[in-house]
Amino acid sequence: MTELAILLPLAAFVGIAVLLGIILRRAGRIVARTRELDGFRAATADLVARIDTSLEGAASRIDAVRRGQAGPETIGATIGAATDAVDRYADEARGLNGPPTAIELRDALVDELERAGRALAMVGHGADIQTRVRRRGREVEAQTSIKRGYLNLLHAREAIDRLGRQATSLDAGTDGVSPTDGIGAHEPPS
Repeated sequence: MTELAILLPLAAFVGIAVLLGIILRRAGRIVARTRELDGFRAATADLVARIDTSLEGAASRIDAVRRGQAGPETIGATIGAATDAVDRYADEARGLNGPPTAIELRDALVDELERAGRALAMVGHGADIQTRVRRRGREVEAQTSIKRGYLNLLHAREAIDRLGRQATSLDAGTDGVSPTDGIGAHEPPS
């Protein structure tokens, strides 16, 4: 009887200790996941802000050429610098680490940066044609290339901005966020 009186409280203590260990382990995982998500949010917000600044400058110079306010020879350096920046940003975005809920956003961000790179290449192609050839048929091709590249650059920039907003609104308990959703969970429809 005395052995049973000792074993019952001892078994209860061991059971409570095991339960407490399980709870603390799960809480530790939640804290680690939250820290990882916070790091992803901060890194993504910083990256998106830098991307926006770079693409805004390039887009304004391309728009001046598109409108005929500047010559096509004036944007060669801008295209080169913006392309280099977009490539570096894409490499940086590939290195972003986060919980599984953030991986889809990271991949979408890389895709949009690659899209921006292709848009810049299209603008560069059009500007090169416009600078070298003054034939009527080729000039139309050059203008079309510049306009399409400019619009693709704007669309990529808008998508990157949207992805940045989605990244800042990611929740640690979210199972997944689709970057193809046009509107984030906390945004009213426009």
